[in-house]
Amino acid sequence: MQVTRRRRHVEKGQAGLFGRRFSRRTSLVTACIATAALVVSGTAFAETHQFGTRQVGQMTDQGLVVSSDQYVAPYGDRLVIDNGKIMSSSVSPDGTHLAASVTDGGMALSIVNLKNWKVQQLVGNSASADLRISGNDVGQEGPAYSPDGSQLWLGQTDGYTRFTVRPDGSVTDPTFIKIPADGSRHALVGAAVFSPDGSTVYSAVNGQNRVVAIDAATGAVRRSWAVGNAPRGIVRVGDKLYVSNEGGRPAKPGDTTINSYGTPVPADPVTAATTTGTVSVIDLARPDSAATSIDVGLHPTALYARKGAVFVTNTATNDVSVIDTARGKVVQTIATRPWPEASVGYEPDAVTLTDDGHLLVTLGRANAVAVYRYTTPQEPVSYVGLLPTDYFPSEIATVGNEVVVSNTRGIDARRPTTAAGHGTHDTTSSLQRFRLPNDHVIKSWTRKVFGQNGWTSGSVELTRGKGGGKAKAVPVPDRIGDPSTIKHVFLIVKENRTYDQVFGDLPQGNGDPALAQFGENVTPNQHALAKQFGLYDNTYDIGTNSAEGHNWLMQADNPEYTESSAGEYARSYDTEDDALGHQRSGFLWTGAQAAGKSVRNFGEFQQFLTKPADATWQNLYCDAKNMDATGQDTAYTLHSSSPIPSLNDVSVHGFPKYDLSVPDLYRYEIWKRDFEKNGPANLNMFWLSNDHTGGPANASAQVADNDLATGRIIDRISHSPYWKDSAIFVVEDDSQAGLDHVDGHRAPIQIISPWARHGVVDSRYYSQITMVRTIEQILGIHPMNQKDSAASPMTRAFTQKPDLTPFTAVPNRVPLTDGLKTPPACGVDTPAPQNPRAAAAPSVTVPADKRAVAAKWDAWKSKQRLTGPDARPDFANPAQMNHFTWYETHGWKTPYPGEKKIFAPDDVPGAYLPSPESDG
Repeated sequence: MQVTRRRRHVEKGQAGLFGRRFSRRTSLVTACIATAALVVSGTAFAETHQFGTRQVGQMTDQGLVVSSDQYVAPYGDRLVIDNGKIMSSSVSPDGTHLAASVTDGGMALSIVNLKNWKVQQLVGNSASADLRISGNDVGQEGPAYSPDGSQLWLGQTDGYTRFTVRPDGSVTDPTFIKIPADGSRHALVGAAVFSPDGSTVYSAVNGQNRVVAIDAATGAVRRSWAVGNAPRGIVRVGDKLYVSNEGGRPAKPGDTTINSYGTPVPADPVTAATTTGTVSVIDLARPDSAATSIDVGLHPTALYARKGAVFVTNTATNDVSVIDTARGKVVQTIATRPWPEASVGYEPDAVTLTDDGHLLVTLGRANAVAVYRYTTPQEPVSYVGLLPTDYFPSEIATVGNEVVVSNTRGIDARRPTTAAGHGTHDTTSSLQRFRLPNDHVIKSWTRKVFGQNGWTSGSVELTRGKGGGKAKAVPVPDRIGDPSTIKHVFLIVKENRTYDQVFGDLPQGNGDPALAQFGENVTPNQHALAKQFGLYDNTYDIGTNSAEGHNWLMQADNPEYTESSAGEYARSYDTEDDALGHQRSGFLWTGAQAAGKSVRNFGEFQQFLTKPADATWQNLYCDAKNMDATGQDTAYTLHSSSPIPSLNDVSVHGFPKYDLSVPDLYRYEIWKRDFEKNGPANLNMFWLSNDHTGGPANASAQVADNDLATGRIIDRISHSPYWKDSAIFVVEDDSQAGLDHVDGHRAPIQIISPWARHGVVDSRYYSQITMVRTIEQILGIHPMNQKDSAASPMTRAFTQKPDLTPFTAVPNRVPLTDGLKTPPACGVDTPAPQNPRAAAAPSVTVPADKRAVAAKWDAWKSKQRLTGPDARPDFANPAQMNHFTWYETHGWKTPYPGEKKIFAPDDVPGAYLPSPESDG
């Protein structure tokens, strides 16, 4: 867990990037003082200032720093599992083993011996697996043991893999039990439960809104019942099955609905979030009767049955419904919202009951177990406190007198893969075990949980009175609703780069030149912006991929539904067109609208794209050049749209969403005409995606196109009348497509504004969440959940004295047409000369001895859905994509870090990782 190099600075001033050193600020607040507030200008802010200049992966007295504005230091014993994320888990009936479905590490199943606290067996389609199966896709809910422990069923996309359990707890004899697709809808199974005699498996068929009874011996489907939308959890109590429907009840005539895997789901027209949650009840004593329904909270997920009650975790309403099984109704609802400042975002996702009457609920996004005293279904529980876990607890069970917790992300992306650096897919998971302490000890640990999350009183302070009162306008107001000197915020979202990939060549920051793939000669504008407006070298993205990254930016969270879908991603990947992926408190743009601010969207969170067949990269490149030279409008009609009405209404539909066959310079020209005609909104959102790489041009050319488009946008804004009250935030959606010597989540963030501190190197810990909170604070947007409520605005990145010097875009130094098989009709691009003092951009010529392997990569690229209206971010296998980009940016001469040769696509270590869009 040691960081690879120590901090060399906190902040250098304007003499700055190139001169004298500012003094270090050492004011840190200990995690134990959970109710204390850090005072900035006399106003309380949240406690994420407590990180100071600490880095992700650094061990401190408060715990391990992770990329989500949190420390982790679990109560009890920890077992780190270096085989990817745990999606779900189950304990064997005899309590000796735990079976965990895993993803993002080349395996599908991990068997842990709970007696010796070690991983005993790995199952997957990797060559290093102890037992090979055909696929690594796993569902949201855990493997199911038969009552006698002789079978284990692992849920996958189209059914289950059934294993025989050996006497030593390992599994063998994998047999696939297929559940047929219903048209285009795969089974996407949820939880499974056995009949008491083990002869029948009852499965929640998540993708088909039904429950089926499967013959455990033959695999034949014997019976089917229709239930609600997206059934997920299932338990049996006597002759009844209880099934949690994450998408709630079926839609009725007159309902407002949003799609989820081909099903219209009742949803809010503004937030596009689900509005119902139900538990279906199937009476096995009357198998021909229809299931009945019980209303519960939103996004019901886990179910647990004991002592006449069924407990239901409602991840979106942040509570637990208690169903009295004798009365068939909810008799109490337990709030799992421990911090008074925020009511959303804790995400309860598992529950169990101890023999001595303690109800334990895992709070996924709070990294904690909430503990309550429980007696009977009707008697209200009493809250005891919290115990800390590792990163995102997702399952909990009692094993004898011990509690075992499965943590989906363990200690973050710290899996040892290559000594050269870390990637976001170096994900870990962990187990922890402990004996439940007495209530007094639990209460004392509650303070630590508050400190690790940055939960302090007064973190969300609102303006009293209308119009901001008489407060003086400052860049980042102390109170939400107070006036800001900034009226126009521009959020430019890019794709997938780490800090070292872009800025590793800058000696002023904490970079590793060996990992710099897109240095100054490829990204001259980003480098010029860093020199003029500041370099931030301790900033982090949270997500592992685009599905998570865009959610973190638009929702300040990756909701539990998307978090738990990572083992399969077959129901949805990017959740723009899936109501289940939306939090009930809305999005960044709906918050701006609620605050009375205008919004304009250019491609971000868009789902659909149509374009003419002749709108090739080459033709759009020429069209962009013509628009720039003549001022004419585009000759093509492209149309992007969103199924979310509140976003679609403020989107510029001619601005194309993700499609790597559209140059970002074309997107710039579309935006420029709208800007010149309409001016900016208060919140302006962009998706400039070509730095993803993998399009028709080669990697350096695509990143150079993205860099030039970014530079020109900022040039245009900074030379406009709006510059004096504007702030531009440039951020990656995630940083998955490369290595970083500090952490794979470390990414480039830029703040461009007259009000930004110019010429500094800022090494304070920042993240996407702190950036979102800064935008909220500027525009008067109420935070969306407990994550951005706890985050510290980036106040110290701004100054009270503006510097109105505009930015002038720098010409590209790499030909934007490099790598094209067919040159554009308007001719190949002629770039500006490269800076001889910076690392040279790679040659486009493939060495003779590498042409055969390069041809294999070219054939691989053509199958990755990188271009066209059906382009999908991250469809390509991440390990392969990162190798391909590395080879291109090193002229096919240098092996990937930590390796000794250039591999063909199928030979890449890690190529067994499942594609996020494997259903495509």
